[in-house]
Amino acid sequence: MIATFADLSAADLYRLLKLRCDVFVVEQHCPYPELDGRDTEPGTLHLWLDAPDGTVAAYLRVLDEPGGGARIGRVVTAASHRGQGLAARLLSAALERIGPGREVVLDAQTGATGVYARFGFAVSGPAFDDEGVEHVPMRRPAS
Repeated sequence: MIATFADLSAADLYRLLKLRCDVFVVEQHCPYPELDGRDTEPGTLHLWLDAPDGTVAAYLRVLDEPGGGARIGRVVTAASHRGQGLAARLLSAALERIGPGREVVLDAQTGATGVYARFGFAVSGPAFDDEGVEHVPMRRPAS
């Protein structure tokens, strides 16, 4: 599913935010402001895959960046659905939606850089600590 904030139902928004909080805040022990204000921006896209039980199995969001690029973030898969290629499916859908003419950036957890490399992303800077989890910036140039 793909939706802007304005197109999200209250129930879908709740399910998306629940998964993000369950993984990023609870599972990863990172008490930080998960709701950063960017979810509601007009150009933001929310992409997700539903599980058969009605929960959200995987999610990511796409943000517009200054200068015309895009940023992929909040890539998350529920623990019970990991290892099924769901993040890759969402990345593929997001990149198709973004199109080849835009640069795309993201901040990857260091253990996940291989997933992004398969989609043409390359590390573009030094590792940094983000709330106790090591990340690296990655970039995919416009083609």
